[in-house]
Amino acid sequence: MTLSDAVLFAPLAFLIALTPGPNNFCAMNNGIRHGIGAALLATTGRVAAFTIFLSISAVGLGAMLLASETAFTVIKWIGALYLLYLGISAWRSREFSGLDLEGAVPVVQPQRQLGKLMLQEFLIGISNPKAILLFAAVFPQFIKPGEPATEQFIYLGATYLLAEYAASLVYALFGRQIRRFIRTRRGAQRLNRTTGAFFMGAGGLLLSTTQR
Repeated sequence: MTLSDAVLFAPLAFLIALTPGPNNFCAMNNGIRHGIGAALLATTGRVAAFTIFLSISAVGLGAMLLASETAFTVIKWIGALYLLYLGISAWRSREFSGLDLEGAVPVVQPQRQLGKLMLQEFLIGISNPKAILLFAAVFPQFIKPGEPATEQFIYLGATYLLAEYAASLVYALFGRQIRRFIRTRRGAQRLNRTTGAFFMGAGGLLLSTTQR
């Protein structure tokens, strides 16, 4: 596999990365509350989680994990419970951190807050069994027999991880547009509940995920 092959893979990688899901919604939510820059930096947590899955798939353990019903179920439940926790927390929240409601101006985020956003993206990514399905089941279909598999995983993986940043940017930009309509505390409360409902719904859908 060459760099040109990776470039050809890029559009498909971007479409896969752009698929709506908990991580992309998290990026949009961060774009609303903390701005585009913070949302992109937080995406590093997601990319770190996916890098772990890529490494596992590259050494062949991904297929074993995918075949293990117990491991798959454990990860699925951990991910679902975490999403439900985020959903309930957002639904009950009376705050709208990161935004000046009167002026609709994003507040500069301290480094500690950015670290928290990265951790949230990481935990959502690492506890999502659908990511395992992607890297363990989909990626091998693009591996050319007779060529070094590790090198191909590096090319494909790097392309996909960059696509995740691009997808995050799209969702963060969309979130920035939504922020313009959040002017009052009532609007902020509605957003909190919408955010909570989405995360709880995503947790419920995750429970219905199967290995096949």
